[in-house]
Amino acid sequence: MDSSWKCEMLKRTNHAILPIFFKMEETMTSVTIRVTTMAVALSFFATGALAAGSSSAPARDTRPGVSQYNSGVKHMKKGKYEKAQAKFEAALDRNPDMAEAHNNLGYSLRKQGTAKYEEALSHYDRAIELDANLAEAYMYRGVLHMLMGNEAKALQDHRALTKLDRKLADALQAAIASGEEPDGLDGLARSW
Repeated sequence: MDSSWKCEMLKRTNHAILPIFFKMEETMTSVTIRVTTMAVALSFFATGALAAGSSSAPARDTRPGVSQYNSGVKHMKKGKYEKAQAKFEAALDRNPDMAEAHNNLGYSLRKQGTAKYEEALSHYDRAIELDANLAEAYMYRGVLHMLMGNEAKALQDHRALTKLDRKLADALQAAIASGEEPDGLDGLARSW
């Protein structure tokens, strides 16, 4: 056989095979695109499934007394001081070392009148004993000292407060100067 015949056979074979090759390449590209699309879709689905099990809301704090404390804060902010007192006492039954609960119990007691000032003072003192950096406790106790006529003790709390929270220190200074309790302090309580 001469080589020209081989060349002709090769050309014919190539002409017959090339369309098949191109069709296979097109099919493989299509399959690759489909597989890639499916992989992307599955990753989005998996992400969505994972996200469905989570929440943008913060996790619920399960420490003892926190639920009762948060209920007390809600009552306190509404001016329902007896109900707030009961909730803060319940929180302290479960967690006696919760400085914020002592502080807010002191506030709730103070807001119920002069008969409860001494009890309120003991809770402010305990809050500060538990957390010497709890600025709100110095603020509230300073106001109580002022209401009880103990200006020197109110000024001591003011000095301590200036190192912790300048805004609260200014509010306490204004309260001491006016002899009146500042408005809006029940908003200082934070929930968990």
